[in-house]
Amino acid sequence: MTITAAAAAAVVTASVPVHALCAKRVVADMVPSWRKKPRQKQQKVRVLGDFSHFGDAVRKDVQFLKKGIRRGMEWANVAFRIPQVTKAVDDLVWLRNLEDPNFAVDSEPPTWPQPYYPELSSLDLLMADLKAMEAYAVYFYYLSKKWSKPLPESYDPQAVADYFSCRPHVVALRLLEVFLSFTFAAIRIRISSSDKGVDGNFSQYNFGMVLKETVLKLGPTFIKVGQSLSTRPDIIGAEISKALSELHDQIPPFPRTVAMKIIEEELGSPVESFFSHISQETVAAASFGQVYQGRTLDGSNVAIKVQRPDLRHVVVRDIYIIRLGLGLLQKIAKRKSDLRLYADELGKGFVGELDYTLEASNASEFLETHSRFTFMHVPKVFHHLTRKRVLTMEWVVGDSPTTLLSLTTSNSIDHGYMNSERQIFEAKRRLLDLVNKGVEASLVQLLETGLLHADPHPGNLRYTVSGQIGFLDFGLLCRMERRHKFAMLASIVHIVNGDWQSLVKALTEMDVVRPGTNIRRVTMDLEDALGEVEFKDGIPDVKFSRVLGKIWSVALKYHFRMPPYYTLVLRSLASLEGLALAADQNFKTFEAAYPYVVQKLLTENSAETRKILHSVIFSRRKEFRWERLNLFFRVGATRKSLQKVVGSSFETSTVCATDRTNGLFDVAYLMLKLLPSKDGVVLRRLLMTADGASLVRAMVSKEAGFFRHQLCRIIADVLYQWMAVAVGLGARASQYSSQVRLAGGSDNIELAPSSRLSNPNYDYQSLLRDRRFKVIFLKVLDSTRKKPMLMLRFCWASFLMFITASALACHRLLISLSEAFLGPVSLTPKRLAMST
Repeated sequence: MTITAAAAAAVVTASVPVHALCAKRVVADMVPSWRKKPRQKQQKVRVLGDFSHFGDAVRKDVQFLKKGIRRGMEWANVAFRIPQVTKAVDDLVWLRNLEDPNFAVDSEPPTWPQPYYPELSSLDLLMADLKAMEAYAVYFYYLSKKWSKPLPESYDPQAVADYFSCRPHVVALRLLEVFLSFTFAAIRIRISSSDKGVDGNFSQYNFGMVLKETVLKLGPTFIKVGQSLSTRPDIIGAEISKALSELHDQIPPFPRTVAMKIIEEELGSPVESFFSHISQETVAAASFGQVYQGRTLDGSNVAIKVQRPDLRHVVVRDIYIIRLGLGLLQKIAKRKSDLRLYADELGKGFVGELDYTLEASNASEFLETHSRFTFMHVPKVFHHLTRKRVLTMEWVVGDSPTTLLSLTTSNSIDHGYMNSERQIFEAKRRLLDLVNKGVEASLVQLLETGLLHADPHPGNLRYTVSGQIGFLDFGLLCRMERRHKFAMLASIVHIVNGDWQSLVKALTEMDVVRPGTNIRRVTMDLEDALGEVEFKDGIPDVKFSRVLGKIWSVALKYHFRMPPYYTLVLRSLASLEGLALAADQNFKTFEAAYPYVVQKLLTENSAETRKILHSVIFSRRKEFRWERLNLFFRVGATRKSLQKVVGSSFETSTVCATDRTNGLFDVAYLMLKLLPSKDGVVLRRLLMTADGASLVRAMVSKEAGFFRHQLCRIIADVLYQWMAVAVGLGARASQYSSQVRLAGGSDNIELAPSSRLSNPNYDYQSLLRDRRFKVIFLKVLDSTRKKPMLMLRFCWASFLMFITASALACHRLLISLSEAFLGPVSLTPKRLAMST
């Protein structure tokens, strides 16, 4: 069968949108006649071979139709008063017209009259009947007043049950809706699970996606429950939790006109009397409300959070239905514990979130508690523009983690290839900085203040222009007890050190492990699950999410009780790690979190931290472990607050000390700087409470060789300063770069000159005059005198260090003298060999 050219042209024309044809026809009419013919040839080729314009035309048509439908709906709402009709029908179904805000509960309900009076007759019986009729009237009047009882402002299970007992039709209709929604969801899950070739993980995720779509249709309460469940992978599993976490970003908004009316009702005046501008579109939509960007009359940029209409009735009704379901489940399962208490706790939390004045007070408390941490930004609250259903806060200018993540994975080129590469690099840098500060903020809330943000998903975080991490949404806060804070600190330390028995003990102190659990079996299972973790420089070289998954598996097996703060922090750290891995595949949460933990242990003088530090530094045989102390100082050196303690030259010291000493950190120098400082009280008490013989034994051991080498350089610094002063050179440091090799068998270590050369005026003599050092040193010697062989080894090691340090000091003094009297001397670096 053949097709003519005209028919083909007709088919092509029919497939092109109307407004696109009209546009082409107008352009064709405007072209001069002498150019029309070549133009037609070119257009024919483009129509037959190039359809790139087709997608744009369809997209514009869709946008045009959406605008038309929206305008039509707005016209219908005004012409037919649809919102008013909907509100009237809703009030009728809920019987809100019968509710009396000034309802007063009677002290005692009236009693039902006696049914008959066999002992009365004639006139007495008539009077009794009249009194019975009066009692009936009073009783039925009391029942009618129950219908006028409004929904309680605060959650009370009995008051809520009384309210809905007068409205059984509302509960029945909602039960039918919930039942049908979950029935259809079960059918979809059954159909998808019957498909061949679907593995277990995909089935779990598919189940979570179906559940997500179902709760989206059921409204705010079920969305909030789904969001809460998404933070509990220990209950629902990792795949379902991943699917439900998308509920934070896929909630449809309600109309702007309704939001503006709510603002006017709450503030008591037109919107224009408070705000000079409010955005036309929402910037975010949550389960209980949505946010607009606005500007106050004084020019302040604010975020205006508006609650969804009639939300309190809807939320309390759904909580009541959940409570009924849990009560029925309790009877079927014959459980002794009251499962309805879970619904009551949920109801108290959700109803509390509906009062935005409480959220404003939470935000103010969070701001006041964390104001001293400059890397954290908490927006201030405009209390005069805040009511129960309207919350006005400072507008936080910054990028969300999802925005930065999309930029790091973007391949588009806006202004050339190099500019795009710079944008991607900058987005990765900002994302990693956000993650590092997010990890530290989580640890600050967990271990320092004990006041935790209860919804730490990426949608509630911002990276500000000034490089701070901003927090949003303070509907719920979680508070920790002091003993739980230190138990959590200990658990982090024990995970890093691979001490699973101590980890179980810490979990028991956090009330995670249930009483009666076989501690030995839990320890063995944790060791089997986490024993394969590899360590790099003393820190687990593994993703935090993997360690978290291992802990969840053991927790599910032994029915651990996961406190809210524990799951919140673990979930937050795992989420931040997922963001960081998109920018840096080598990112490790433990490596980012451990410096803060180390600094807290080294500088906080409390019985709990000293106990943890003692358990880490000393073995069960009370033996001093230099490798642990080296790890602590090396990791803690990355903290700026600890660098301030040891002085400005500390950063140079770190670089020099780790250049040629097999990456070992200059522990001796940091100890001498930290010990006399105010923050060194923890270290001083540790040395005072330790067994002196164990310290000396550790000092002369093979493992402490690096410490002796570092201490030898410090002694050389002291001797050089003394000799330089004695010969009249002062404390001027030589620029000569000599090197010393201390030969110690197979473990030869090159010993660079002390990094303190850049800061030779450091007063070591004040350290030697410090009485606290003398007390510690004499205590150690007194304990060692009881063991002659150990004392002999200590004296021999001290003698070798002194000889080596003297050689170093003399060598430096000769170079200084040569430079002072003969001018600068250019010599190649020299190496001396001495045995320890």
